[in-house]
Amino acid sequence: MPHPFNSRLRALLKVLGPSSAKMSSSRTMVALMTQDELKQAVARAAIDYVVDGEIIGVGTGSTANFFIDELGKIRDRIRGAVASSEATANRLKSHGIAVFDLNDVTKLSVYVDGADEINHQGQMIKGGGGALTREKIVASVADQFICIADESKLVDVMGQFPLPVEVIPMAEKAVMRQLLSLGAQPELRMKEGKPYVTDNGCWILDARGLKIHHPIELEQKINEIAGVVSVGLFAKKAASVCLLGSGSGVKTLKF
Repeated sequence: MPHPFNSRLRALLKVLGPSSAKMSSSRTMVALMTQDELKQAVARAAIDYVVDGEIIGVGTGSTANFFIDELGKIRDRIRGAVASSEATANRLKSHGIAVFDLNDVTKLSVYVDGADEINHQGQMIKGGGGALTREKIVASVADQFICIADESKLVDVMGQFPLPVEVIPMAEKAVMRQLLSLGAQPELRMKEGKPYVTDNGCWILDARGLKIHHPIELEQKINEIAGVVSVGLFAKKAASVCLLGSGSGVKTLKF
C-alpha cells in the first residue's frame, strides 16, 4: 500500500508540472510533512538509543505512541518496558512487549517520551496527556531521558502551553489560590463535563499565563504547595537528548 506522503507528493508534482520535479526532496519535505510524519520520524530515530537486552522506560502521548509502534518492531531485542500510564501499558502489551512494574526494576538505561514544550536547556513542560506524575517517576530512575518532539515544541521561554499541576481533589481551591499568587491563571481540567481524573485518582490544574524564566525555581515552589502531587515542569531533571523533527530531517540536541 503506498505511503500517503508519497501519494500527496506525486499529486502535487502532477499539478505543478515537470519543472517542479527538479525541487530538492528536502524542500518538498518541508512543505508536505505533517506533524504526525514528523513525530514518526523522531520515533524511528529514538530506536537508536534503545539498549539491547534492557528494560525501556516509555512515556505517554501521541509522540510516545509512535515510539511504541516502532519499539514493537524490535520487541525481541529488549526485555520489556516500564509504562508511565495505563494507556501506554495497554499499547505496549498490544505489541507483545512485556510490561514491568517499576518496583521490580532497579534502573532504566533510557526513558523515551515527548514534550509539550522544551527549551534550549532541555527543560520541559509535560503533562498534556495527564500522566505527568508517573512520567516524572519513571524518568527519575533512567540514565538518559530522550525527548522526541516536532520542532514546534522548541521554545525560548516556556509557558505558552498551560503548565499542568496534579493535585489531590480536596486541595483544588487551595492550590489554585497559591498558583494565582505566582501569577498563573489556573483552570481545572475537565472531561465530558467532569473533572479529568488521572491514573492516580487525582485532578489536574492547567496553569495559564506564565512566562517561565526560572524553571527549576518554579518547579520547586509549586512542588512545595500542600496538596500538589506533581508539577509538569521537568527542569531539575531535564532531557539528556532531544530528537527534534523538522522539514529538513531529525535534529539532535544534546544538553
